[in-house]
Amino acid sequence: MPNIGDISLPDFPLLLAPMEDVSDPPFRALCKEQGADVVYTEFISSEGLIRDAAKSVMKLDIYEKERPVGIQIFGANLNSMLQSVEIVEKSNPDIIDINFGCPVKKVVCKGAGAGILKDIPMMVKLTQEMVKRTHLPITVKTRLGWDHDSIKIVEVAERLQDVGCQAIAIHGRTRVQMYKGDANWEPIAAVKNNQRMHIPVFGNGDINSPEAAKRMRDDYGLDGAMIGRATIGNPWFFAEVKHFLKSGKHLVPPTLAERVEAARRHLEMAIDWKGEKLGVFETRRHYTNYFKGIPNFKEYRMKMVTSDDAADVFAAFDEVSDKFADYEFASL
Repeated sequence: MPNIGDISLPDFPLLLAPMEDVSDPPFRALCKEQGADVVYTEFISSEGLIRDAAKSVMKLDIYEKERPVGIQIFGANLNSMLQSVEIVEKSNPDIIDINFGCPVKKVVCKGAGAGILKDIPMMVKLTQEMVKRTHLPITVKTRLGWDHDSIKIVEVAERLQDVGCQAIAIHGRTRVQMYKGDANWEPIAAVKNNQRMHIPVFGNGDINSPEAAKRMRDDYGLDGAMIGRATIGNPWFFAEVKHFLKSGKHLVPPTLAERVEAARRHLEMAIDWKGEKLGVFETRRHYTNYFKGIPNFKEYRMKMVTSDDAADVFAAFDEVSDKFADYEFASL
């Protein structure tokens, strides 16, 4: 069974990936209830933390019910990253994760996220110094490399392990690929099969079905799966994967009533946490998947994603409950 430092995890754990404006406390709570073994915060700018920027500091909010929880930070300046470690520690997470994988231009152009894949010695040095700075386990999320010609992930992962990284999650694409094409899990398996590796190696990218998670476990031999986009508006994905891995059968999909209840709770928690305006706005991206498959749903979806008033969105949930009460969702 894989461990991250002193944190014991089940066989083939499922991890909620850090996603900007998605992996917030309300969504993490829903995913935890559905079987996520480890959850990560949205990525947090080290520069934002040391400047006490409100949006960055707010992302440090974590709650007992979501443990074990990792706070993920990104940056390319060693002093800023070390200062941010001390700020992060005050939130008392279980794990500090370093983002060496975000492909977004505004992050990369500063040499942070996947930008650091152009400077492997800096990547190793930053990890080493952060390990020295904290008693908490340091983990890393990264990509295969900057581009196809610079994939050295087996060597990079070993070097990160050797300076004290306690687990590594690898997205099966390069930075140049962004999210295009298929994720390639072969190099991730090569990291796991390196006999000198002894820390957990988690796969990420294109885990969009229970079958994909099973392939990652059985065919690629990885220690666990970090799941991102497949969970948006679908926190049940964790329960579905676990059920399939255990039984080989698909779980019965959630009913309409369960979907409406989850969407309602999600919005209520989001409003409690960040106020009505942001809560309504940032929960919109989930509704398409919460109600995916319902025919002639556009009118209701438009109400959910265009209204700035929480009361209107809750009213739309009520309408959906009444109109589609008898709708049955097809199994995967």
